[in-house]
Amino acid sequence: MAHVVLTDLVKTYGNFKAVNDVTLTVGDGEFVALVGPSGCGKTTTLNLIAGLIPITSGEIAIGDRVVNDVDPKDRDIAMVFQNYALYPQKSVYKNLAFPLQMRKLPRAEIDRKVKDAARVLDMTHLLERKPRELSGGQQQRVALGRALVRDPAVFLMDEPLSNLDAKLRVQMRSEIKRFHQDLKATIIYVTHDQLEAVTMADRMAVMKGGFLQQYDSPAQVFAHPVNMFVASFIGSPAMSLIPVEARTVDGRAVLTGAEGWTMALSPLNARKVRNSTTKKVVLGARHSTIKLHRNAMPDAIPAKAYTVEPTGDVTFVQALLSGATVNISVPPNVVVQPDEPIWLEFDQERLHLFDGETEIALMAD
Repeated sequence: MAHVVLTDLVKTYGNFKAVNDVTLTVGDGEFVALVGPSGCGKTTTLNLIAGLIPITSGEIAIGDRVVNDVDPKDRDIAMVFQNYALYPQKSVYKNLAFPLQMRKLPRAEIDRKVKDAARVLDMTHLLERKPRELSGGQQQRVALGRALVRDPAVFLMDEPLSNLDAKLRVQMRSEIKRFHQDLKATIIYVTHDQLEAVTMADRMAVMKGGFLQQYDSPAQVFAHPVNMFVASFIGSPAMSLIPVEARTVDGRAVLTGAEGWTMALSPLNARKVRNSTTKKVVLGARHSTIKLHRNAMPDAIPAKAYTVEPTGDVTFVQALLSGATVNISVPPNVVVQPDEPIWLEFDQERLHLFDGETEIALMAD
């Protein structure tokens, strides 16, 4: 396997920058997910690494070799696509063998590689079947196997699970994660599903509008989003973002909502709001960090329940507050009715504060 280094990578189409000065390093044997909404540049970045489209400027290195001008077939990469791209008339064995036959490997070596890949992916019993006789998950496993037999330095995966149903997606997430762990493979994985990125990747690159927004471990991105976009994109349900105003009352820093409520800030959070470029601040909180009360409580903010979504082991309550929808999770035995008055208590240790103008996370001095 090999490491991959992108340096100031740019791809333009006329005046439009699809990828804008992206710089990141994927370590040898690391699983990195490129994640973001449609049109953010993640698939374009993957295609640049693969050599399927030419770069405008910057540098791509795979291992110790700069590959800007190297043909895709010579980059020592293997791609797995969302549509599997299997040959319908060929058996699984022949689908796996085909890329090796194109490289004119000896028949005995092809047979060994195919059977080794089938064993790793637990599909030895499928080798004589045709793709039409396989389930979606089995077809995706064959697509993985066809990449595996090539023994590449880097695996590039472009939304490989998007055509599967919800149950199969969960199963195949586990399969790909195990595939990575067993082979110590270097994998760059594109997805718009942040749950796939969080559950599988060692690090995730969050993209928006061609720009790399944040590149870190899923745990760090979840706990310390650098801006409002990352905060709202990573996590399910999304982080609640409430527009407020920072003020000083009786010498203490407080946040004030549109309805006139105030929340006194801890010393740490007071230092954060002092670094805002404006009095307009955005309060961010995850659903699990907000306590819901049925009666008025000290330090709790009045709100109104909007919708209630029981999911079995947890119930999600959406409340209306200062023009925002706030997600709160409660135990299933807590019964809340729509339009019911409720009070919300925010955990000062785990709330997030963002500059209302720049949308950047506010940090203490």
